[in-house]
Amino acid sequence: MNHALLIPLLAAVFAANSYSQERIYRCGNEYTNTAPNAQTRGCKLMDGGNVTVVQGTRPAASAPARPPAASAAAPGGGQRVDAGDQKSRDSDARRILEAELKKAEARQAELLKEYNNGEPEKIGGEARNHQKYLDRVAELKASLARNESDIAGIRRELGRISPASAAPAAK
Repeated sequence: MNHALLIPLLAAVFAANSYSQERIYRCGNEYTNTAPNAQTRGCKLMDGGNVTVVQGTRPAASAPARPPAASAAAPGGGQRVDAGDQKSRDSDARRILEAELKKAEARQAELLKEYNNGEPEKIGGEARNHQKYLDRVAELKASLARNESDIAGIRRELGRISPASAAPAAK
């Protein structure tokens, strides 16, 4: 090993080690290594170990407070939506959800008819290949469960839309 490289390396290690042995004071949630500042603030000397402080972002509480009207504004444009426009949007959303619910319920009826209580009609090569038949039955059962979950989700969304917007939907 080359001694010319070893000596500066050891000097750097000792310098870094002596630098990390400074006294650290804790002032609540803050740390400092400035003794006069720590003494005036009544900080406590930390015993043993090194302290690593990671700088983060400021908490949300330090952000400037917005007026109450601004907090109700739409997040996209920062402007409030007119009550008539909102009712129109809600009625459109309700109509779309009701159409999706009808499609999902129709699909559920088709799946139930095809599933035939777990014994669907065999099609194609399923008469000779029983595993193929079992795979299709399992796929139908999974499709039924997935579609049922979709229907429940659509109904939840319909329940979230205010009842006041339900009246204009019946056009």
